[in-house]
Amino acid sequence: MERLAQLLDDLDDLISTLLLLSERIRRSVLTALAALLVLAIQIGGILLALAQPPLALAIALLLFVSLFYRTVTAAHQPLEIA
Repeated sequence: MERLAQLLDDLDDLISTLLLLSERIRRSVLTALAALLVLAIQIGGILLALAQPPLALAIALLLFVSLFYRTVTAAHQPLEIA
């Protein structure tokens, strides 16, 4: 009976270790996918600017205006003066 308890404990430790390792792998894969997505967006923007400059300018202006609007209307934290 003691052997069975020890075996089940070892099996539980193995499964826990594998799950923790899989979480690190998942986080690394998601980080790599995010980096590839950012790179693809930048390359797409360059290709769009080379093919259709007015359209690329219009998209850039829309993105700038939306970012500016969000910056102006977002709640800001008060500055602490030390």
